[in-house]
Amino acid sequence: MMRRDAWREYSRGTLWLMPLVSVMLSIALGAVFARIDVGRESLLAFQGTADDARTLLIGITSTMVTVIALLLGLAVVALQLSSTQFSPRLLRNFLRDRPNQVVLSVFVGTFSYSAAGLFDVGVAGGERVDDFPRFAVAVAIVLLFLSLALLVYFADHLAHSIQVDHILMVVERATLPVIARLPVTVAPAPAAPSGALMVAATSSGYVQFVHVERLLAAATARRVNIRLRPRVGEHVVAGSTLAWVWPTSGADGQSSVAGIASVVDDAVRIGFERTDEMDPALGMRQLCDTACKALSPAINDPYTAIQACEHLSVLFAALAARPLGDTVVRDAQRSVLVAVPARSFAEYLALFAGLIRRFGASEPTVIAAMLRLLVVTVEAMGVEPDRWAAVENEADLLVIAAQRAVIEPADLEVVNRERAALQHLLLVRQAAVREESG
Repeated sequence: MMRRDAWREYSRGTLWLMPLVSVMLSIALGAVFARIDVGRESLLAFQGTADDARTLLIGITSTMVTVIALLLGLAVVALQLSSTQFSPRLLRNFLRDRPNQVVLSVFVGTFSYSAAGLFDVGVAGGERVDDFPRFAVAVAIVLLFLSLALLVYFADHLAHSIQVDHILMVVERATLPVIARLPVTVAPAPAAPSGALMVAATSSGYVQFVHVERLLAAATARRVNIRLRPRVGEHVVAGSTLAWVWPTSGADGQSSVAGIASVVDDAVRIGFERTDEMDPALGMRQLCDTACKALSPAINDPYTAIQACEHLSVLFAALAARPLGDTVVRDAQRSVLVAVPARSFAEYLALFAGLIRRFGASEPTVIAAMLRLLVVTVEAMGVEPDRWAAVENEADLLVIAAQRAVIEPADLEVVNRERAALQHLLLVRQAAVREESG
């Protein structure tokens, strides 16, 4: 049975849930409105005959079928364009786009409302009658005009949503809150002892979410330590190691670890795809994929790669301002711990900057954009010599890659200029630290 948090995450990216709710709601509202009698002379009443009302509802129903088919066709085109031009991992962002879900729901709801009205408008007991719910038919006209207005809005929204600037901005805005929710207190996760119990994964997929508080409560009750093996966002195979469990000092080993496997399986959610609930690397991967795809020989669009680097710099600046590393939480007596491994800043930098560096080494403007990313990152971080060293190492790799791939030395001027600006910033930071310590 799907857990509540997994269902919540899944429902955000479905195109069928809101339309289904809209169908049930429209039928219920139709039943209610059919009982409202506003009188034939009211401005809220449909002024035509019963046959006119049925003809109107039939026309609205057929129109909505055509419009829904058009909408789904445009959506498929947008999905295909996003997948082939930018990254297949961007499809989930389009599916989670709330305006698209709302527009589709209104269209389906209008169709359901009008089709359901054909059961009782102008017909009773299989015979034609003159009385019919005039107010309910008037509401169908209102829904028709609302649907037409939303169709124009959808066309405008779709045109903007497939622009690269909008796509990259959506990824950036979705990832920044994930970075803000990262744990503030981090520490190196301890290695599991040789006698630790191995907890196997019960299913294959990606680690989507870890309920750290639930793990800590179970570990405290059983007096055991728990250390996960995979990081959030990594793939695990059924039967492979998901976590290690070992008793705290003084606890009975056999009784302590009994039943812990089911607790770990319940607290660690594994799904068929990565989600961004606890995984900022997913958004960074989407931007990185866009940059690499733009640099491929099939597309040859360096400026899109530069734009992706600029949005990626926002995320790296946010990462640079936070402590990064393994999450280690303990109970009140600090005798029980739960450890969840995570990437360090240097690992984030090597992974994503390294990918773009290898694909864009022959384009000086892309290398210069990556060096500007490093400048922004250094400006956002505090006094952290280890991170400074990682930035300087990545800058050296960028320059070496450009020097090796670019044929004309004059083309390297922009790269050398950005490298000099980064070097000057690092020297200023290091001199400030020496003055404060001296």
